[in-house]
Amino acid sequence: MSHAARPRGISRRRFLGATASVAAAASVGLPSRGRAAERELNALMWCDHTDLELLRPFEEAFNCRINVKEYQETGAALAVLEQSQPGDWDVFVVDSVDVRRVVERGLLAPLPDDEMPWDAIFPELRQPKLHYVDGQLYAVPEKFGYNAIAFNNVRVPAEDVRRADVMWSPKYEGRIAVYDYYIPAMEMVALGMGIKPHDIDRGALPAIRDKLLEIKPLASVIGDVPTVQNALVTGAADIVIAGGEFAVAGLSRENPAMDWTLPAEGGIRWMQAIGVFAASRRQELATEFVKYIVGPQAQATLAQASCYWAMPANSRAQLGAEVKRILRWDQQRRFIDNSYPYFIPDPGLNKAMLDVWTEFLQA
Repeated sequence: MSHAARPRGISRRRFLGATASVAAAASVGLPSRGRAAERELNALMWCDHTDLELLRPFEEAFNCRINVKEYQETGAALAVLEQSQPGDWDVFVVDSVDVRRVVERGLLAPLPDDEMPWDAIFPELRQPKLHYVDGQLYAVPEKFGYNAIAFNNVRVPAEDVRRADVMWSPKYEGRIAVYDYYIPAMEMVALGMGIKPHDIDRGALPAIRDKLLEIKPLASVIGDVPTVQNALVTGAADIVIAGGEFAVAGLSRENPAMDWTLPAEGGIRWMQAIGVFAASRRQELATEFVKYIVGPQAQATLAQASCYWAMPANSRAQLGAEVKRILRWDQQRRFIDNSYPYFIPDPGLNKAMLDVWTEFLQA
């Protein structure tokens, strides 16, 4: 497995509403690549936006320089912003479920709705409840994927992973890895039990807890994306609970056994979006960058980022047949219909879910 193909500790980055810890962003200095400030854009983005192949065409077209700071979760981004001066940052890539909260903090500027390629973006991704506030667009969906089941297709028959109860099948004792992120992992287990994510409440947690404790002795590995990915590659695990294309798609050319799917019960759909900071002094250029990122050329590059692969939001992304096959392009309508957006628990339920997850980890 090449280093370039490994996700660098990505998570499906949740913002839980609390003030971010300053410690989450130990270094907040602006990245600098040495051009005049008026022709620079400073972008706070995820690791899949750092490839020069993505940035260079825009830099050349607009005679500017894009300085990127990578972050892994919204709380860490907020810590960076707290230590920055107004106007330091121009572009923000953020988990779609966090857009409204970021807007409510006054951090994002409105975007020109009529200038975005909505005719090309998968209509199910527009999600006004996520990307609009009071009827105004603040962020545009740019990439999405699924927490579902990743697996080794040589060692695990396809018919087995079509059923969500494979996650606790004794047949795979000692061959199951669990992605250590409580929201999608608990929601996937709930789906396997017949509980929709939006139906999870305190009353459902005891049954989910019991199922997690049933899974624990079957698991060989519990960890972040690189950890469970490595377990799948080395054979330490053959199934990853809450895995998906983000963990294995970039590896499958090199190792065709690396695979992923949604079971019949469904999966959890994550989505990321891009917007412009309200305090940016370069909003016009930043908006042009947003439009570039959601265009077909950049979408193809973003989908195949060295950090992690996933589906482009733009259905006209210029992808080859092999890449489309790996990303399950022809199955996306069915996958979207059979998946559920991240359920956002209120603070009380969130704490209760974390308590259950901690018990699972310590069992």
